[in-house]
Amino acid sequence: MGEKATTTKAQRTLITGVIGSDTHIVGNRILSMALEDAGYKVVTLGALTPADEFIKAAIETAADAIMVSSLYGQGELDCRGFRDLCIEAGIDTILLYVGGNLVVGKQPWPEVEKRFLEMGFDRAFPPGTRTDDVVEALDQDFRNRDTV
Repeated sequence: MGEKATTTKAQRTLITGVIGSDTHIVGNRILSMALEDAGYKVVTLGALTPADEFIKAAIETAADAIMVSSLYGQGELDCRGFRDLCIEAGIDTILLYVGGNLVVGKQPWPEVEKRFLEMGFDRAFPPGTRTDDVVEALDQDFRNRDTV
C-alpha cells in the first residue's frame, strides 16, 4: 500500500521576520512563540529584515515556509517581487505567508488580500489576526501539500 509519509510539525521549519524598514517586532514575536508552542521549528529573523535575508535563511535552514510581517504600511512595496526572489533562488514552491498592516490608508481587506495573492503569497492576513487562525491555516496548507 503506497501510503505517503507525512511530515510532523517538529520537522517543519518556518522563517519569521519583519520586512523592510519596519521595527514593529512585538506581534511577530507573539506569532513565533505561538508557532513554537504548536510544535513548529521557528527561525526568527527579527525586525528590519530585507527580502533577500528571508530567502537566504530559508535556503540555509531548508525551511518549509516563510512568514513575513509588516505593520508600518509599506508591506506592499517591501514584498513586491518576493515570490520571484524565491523562484530565482530555487525555492519556488515554498509556502509564503504575509500579515499585518500591509498598506497605507483604509483599503478594503479583500482588495489588499487579492493583491498579495497575485504577488505570489499563499495567504495574507489582516491586522489583528489571531495566532490560532494562522496556526490552523498553516496546518491545513501543510496537510494539503502532504496529500498531493
